[in-house]
Amino acid sequence: MENFIPEDIIAQKLESAKNVSEQEVLKIINRASDCKGLNPDEVAAILVSDQPAVVKRLFDVAEQIKKKIYGNRIVLFAPLYVTNECGNNCAYCGFRSINTDLKRKTLSEDELAEEIRILEDMGHKRVLLVYGEHPKFGADWIVDTINTVYRTKSSKSGEIRRVNINSAPMSVEDFKKIKLAGIGTYQCFQETYHKATYEKMHLSGRKKDYLYRLYALDRAQEAGIDDVAIGVLFGLYDWKFEVMAILYHALHLEEKYGVGPHTISFPRLEPALGSDISFHPPYKVSDHDFKRLVAILRLMVPYTGLILTTRETPEIREDCFKLGTSQISAGSRTYPGGYHDLKADMPDKQQFTIGDERPLYEVMKDLVEHDYLPSFCTACYRLGRTGMTFMGITKGGHIHEYCSRNALLTFKEYLIDYAPEETKKAGEEFIERELNRLPKDYAKSVREKIALMENNNERDIYY
Repeated sequence: MENFIPEDIIAQKLESAKNVSEQEVLKIINRASDCKGLNPDEVAAILVSDQPAVVKRLFDVAEQIKKKIYGNRIVLFAPLYVTNECGNNCAYCGFRSINTDLKRKTLSEDELAEEIRILEDMGHKRVLLVYGEHPKFGADWIVDTINTVYRTKSSKSGEIRRVNINSAPMSVEDFKKIKLAGIGTYQCFQETYHKATYEKMHLSGRKKDYLYRLYALDRAQEAGIDDVAIGVLFGLYDWKFEVMAILYHALHLEEKYGVGPHTISFPRLEPALGSDISFHPPYKVSDHDFKRLVAILRLMVPYTGLILTTRETPEIREDCFKLGTSQISAGSRTYPGGYHDLKADMPDKQQFTIGDERPLYEVMKDLVEHDYLPSFCTACYRLGRTGMTFMGITKGGHIHEYCSRNALLTFKEYLIDYAPEETKKAGEEFIERELNRLPKDYAKSVREKIALMENNNERDIYY
């Protein structure tokens, strides 16, 4: 395995970009509005340009691209921590193996099922299972947990229809087992692509192997998992370098497998028990630069989903919605058993501190009040619209034919079965506005399907 992140070239491009004029950077940003993405030289030029006119145009074009490709949809999911036992000693993480102050817990099958039922009763349909990396937990155990999630049903329309996972890298054979269990997206973050920093942050454990982790998504693709996700923990190293490295990782996957990452996550380092670094990030990213990096990612890979977590405050999240965010977590807990406890801040159990502690129904109400369409849609995954097929439909401009209508149907299902009265009222008014925006034949079809929900008690209706 060779390191396909060219550190020297990235450094050279960032240095050379300092000589690019403001006018040329503005031209690059304007060209990006055609939704064809950016090359490394173009990304470098925008990264090093912080002039007010550049930033304003960057934000404007990011918003244009977001509306053009994703409309006003925001997909919602919940992370579910299955275990905080871990064999790695990562300097930035509350789960690090040497943290004796952390209360370790791995959910039993019954406890996992209870967490799922709680999430289902909130209205969630998509879940991200998160696992610590410990030698005693392998692919077979992960498969068992996935099976538990899919077979656990609560009242009303309560069911998880898409399970994504965030776990340690595996062999191709183990990834094949995970694929057969019916996962959606496999998520594995490099944390930092800067090799010297990576080695400094990962002191012991399997995760110490930089290249083994770097090639995790290659092995997943070779096993048939064609929806893979990458990410960086911003704050460990220079954010400009990390954005460039994300691009090179995406280009590597595109070149080798014909499709880049399905999603990109961009969490910032947040305080965690037992981690001094988490309280004092070596390369702290300001709110201003955070919003810049979100917008740059949107221009850079326009058809890739961008995931914003509850690490960020409601105010920052709202700012980032229009800059390119397409998926968010909501009502999150970052420790095993967190949804049973319903406590947002449990330092002796959680992986990190969260910034948005609002319950799902408040987030839903806030979204519609800001003219965003909440979506729990899982139709593409279940109908095989994944990987190259999904990207082909999206780049062809046809994804709107599915997504807007499916989002409305899943939102309506949520309002009928789960929303408190205030959220329901705001949601019903929003749906009516959205239907009036659709072409008449689309609106007529959606209204017919909504009638099946209301009059025939049908659920899980999608295009």
